[in-house]
Amino acid sequence: MNTRFHLALCISFFALSAIAICQDSAPATPAPAPTSVTVSTTQAWTDANLDLHPGDVVHITATAGKGSCSPDGKAGTASATLPLSNASAGALIGKDSSDSTLPFLVGSSKDLTVNEAGHLYLGPNVTGTPPCKGDFSVKLTVTAGSYGANVKSKLAAAAQTWLSGQLGIGGAQAAASPAVASSGSSGAANAAATTTSPSALKVSDAKLDSQLAKDLDGAPRRVNDQFKNLGDMVNFVIVGSQEKVQGALAAAQWRVADKSTQDAVLKAVVDAYEKKDYLQMPMSTLYLYDRPQDFGYELADPYAMVASRHHFRIWKAPFTWNGQQVWVGAGTHDIGFEKDQRNGSVTHKIDPAVDGERDNIGSTLQKTGKVKTLAYYLPPSPVQETKNATGGSYHSDGRLLVIFLE
Repeated sequence: MNTRFHLALCISFFALSAIAICQDSAPATPAPAPTSVTVSTTQAWTDANLDLHPGDVVHITATAGKGSCSPDGKAGTASATLPLSNASAGALIGKDSSDSTLPFLVGSSKDLTVNEAGHLYLGPNVTGTPPCKGDFSVKLTVTAGSYGANVKSKLAAAAQTWLSGQLGIGGAQAAASPAVASSGSSGAANAAATTTSPSALKVSDAKLDSQLAKDLDGAPRRVNDQFKNLGDMVNFVIVGSQEKVQGALAAAQWRVADKSTQDAVLKAVVDAYEKKDYLQMPMSTLYLYDRPQDFGYELADPYAMVASRHHFRIWKAPFTWNGQQVWVGAGTHDIGFEKDQRNGSVTHKIDPAVDGERDNIGSTLQKTGKVKTLAYYLPPSPVQETKNATGGSYHSDGRLLVIFLE
């Protein structure tokens, strides 16, 4: 991204801090008007376009729409084969993206108390052909809870992250990377590293398939910018179809990055103020296999997005394994800003312990239940200490995290 855009993002970040301070003395905000969504009985899940915040209460009412389908479902048809076994077939159910395996009954009316941040989806309690074809007319009314009170603390945490990245003030303690025997064919010893991985990964110690290992040995070690400057290291691999990859990442709450910077700053400020999480800030284009990334994903609290975000880029590899698509990725954690050594402009500063972001990606996916197994692999000539394309230093134990999806 260019200098002007970065400066605008900085201004936005501190503008949000000012908004939070002003909220203490501002008049009470009127109760929001209900929003509406139409939920088809023939579609598994419909996005309710509603971000969920801890402490909020969502009042949901549903009535029959086309087809005169009852949101309470067909009485006496509960079955163990349904997504929600103790509810009638065809009843309106919901799920929170933070816990996609546990749907809950909505029916014609429900007051949903939010315990953790997420995103609301609605759908019919159906397996196979629905008992009634049509749709439901749903109204959603949100009563703000502790979210508003948490705005200042969220901004304070974001500011602390920014100061830590810029000035070395505070910051999380780095934890030692778990020792895992490498299955790499090179036989090189594992290097010591520090990570900021949020939780220990459940990693297989089985040796990687020889053909997959051979293909990974021939894969590029680093991505490059448009000027052919080598940059971030390739530090993880996902094995699975595009549909499975996108589904797993969505379940882990990773968002696809916007591809255009137009109006991004204003959107970030307005969305955050209106409690709509803007988590899709554009990222720069990098190259692998002589082409730009197929997808860019990011994960962050909306109030910390300007100063700090977890993000990665993935490319479809020119080889497959056992008939499955292979995706090669490079992930880093932005923790502030620094001077771009190529042109003197401003760019994001990354956490130099890049293994932390590699393991964070694996951890978030593993929690979704959509990962079959994880394995570390140390390729020949591993990247262990170098600089990215903008001049920022980073270090690694050189291993790839190979993620096999279910």
